[in-house]
Amino acid sequence: MGRRTTLERYGSKTTAIGRVRGLGSAHDGAHHWLMQRFTAIGNLVLVSFLLISLALLPAYDYLAMFAWVAQPLVATALALLVISVFWHARIGMQVMIEDYVDTPGNKFAALAALNLAAVGGVVFALFSIARIAFAGVA
Repeated sequence: MGRRTTLERYGSKTTAIGRVRGLGSAHDGAHHWLMQRFTAIGNLVLVSFLLISLALLPAYDYLAMFAWVAQPLVATALALLVISVFWHARIGMQVMIEDYVDTPGNKFAALAALNLAAVGGVVFALFSIARIAFAGVA
């Protein structure tokens, strides 16, 4: 008879402490981990593009920066960067809140505040980028 695995012994994939506490897997850990990596790679690519594009500008005065942001490719890259950065931050903060806030009411309030801040930040930033992109240089 050899040694039986946990799966053979208990018929599930939960750990011993998970069985004791009555908790199972959250089933979101792998997805959050993967999304963190995807958004990190996206952030790296977009920031690299924007920094190179910014470095190639002939001047850095107000009108030059305004004209730079008003370019369609740059405005699109900025919008994608804003979405990716806020999503990346939201996922990371959500995992920390879920792991370290024990009281259900506090956890709900913290997650609600986090989602409100993330959505509010994205909407404000996208509105600002769109306003510059559609206004053109004065």
